[in-house]
Amino acid sequence: MPDRLLAKAPRSRILIAFAAVYLIWGSTYLAIRFAIETLPPFLMVGTRFLAAGGILYIWLRARGAAAPKAVHWRSAAILGILMPVLGTGVVVWAEEKVPSGIAALLVSIGAPWMVLLQWWRPGGKRPGAWVIGGVALGLAGVWLLVDPGGDTKDGNLFVEGILLLAALSWSIGSLYSKRALYPTSRVLGTAMEMLVAGAVLILVGLVTGEARHFAFGAPSVRAWLALLYLITFGSIIAYTAYVWLLSVVNATVVSTYAFVNPVVAVFLGWAFASEPLNGRTIAAAAIIVGAVALITIGGRDQE
Repeated sequence: MPDRLLAKAPRSRILIAFAAVYLIWGSTYLAIRFAIETLPPFLMVGTRFLAAGGILYIWLRARGAAAPKAVHWRSAAILGILMPVLGTGVVVWAEEKVPSGIAALLVSIGAPWMVLLQWWRPGGKRPGAWVIGGVALGLAGVWLLVDPGGDTKDGNLFVEGILLLAALSWSIGSLYSKRALYPTSRVLGTAMEMLVAGAVLILVGLVTGEARHFAFGAPSVRAWLALLYLITFGSIIAYTAYVWLLSVVNATVVSTYAFVNPVVAVFLGWAFASEPLNGRTIAAAAIIVGAVALITIGGRDQE
């Protein structure tokens, strides 16, 4: 990883944060699948963010973090809606309606969105050949990985279009977070984003009637364990790592998670859910790794 990108923080911390975002978020596809088998999607994801945000907020304030101001809550509300609500919440909802592979493919559009938004922002630079080549290669790898074939003709074009917009919303939020007004503790700001998102998503679940059809004894043990994993690893660890990375590393490079996560998801699906793993999957993984390398090399010059 280029030294220029690592200058703001210790290399080891950045590599650990990337590992968390790449591996843990890749595993959340499987965890979400297990969770929404018997848990209502909006109430599940809302509980995930409300619990994670509440735990982080209480812990940080108890350790002496300064109380946030109204302007900090405004930033948290904007980011919470752009990213966890319109990003993650929409993906969870969509996984009930389209194959998870299609969802992974469409979410990977976040990387090209990020490149374009970085280019179009005031003072932005046109992406170089390395970045453009990496994005193209990454999209080709993800397309090969999920092998959509006839699945894109499943009558869910509306849902798939919403997923494209969700990826755009996440990218806008990611770029906004680099200039948003945070409290003294950036992690406290992340907790605030999750608190806002959790409240909004639970409200959506209540308005859509999910609570009327829910009983605590109905969900499986696997669903509850998946939710616990999403709270602790998917949100407290990985989401915090992602927001921190955006503050110290080029957003284009951080966006490579969108290419890597589907690879991780497929391998975990093979290992824990008996999903097929073949030569096509291995070839796609190799292509995506190459794409990440190209974007990482070229992304250093975009900011």
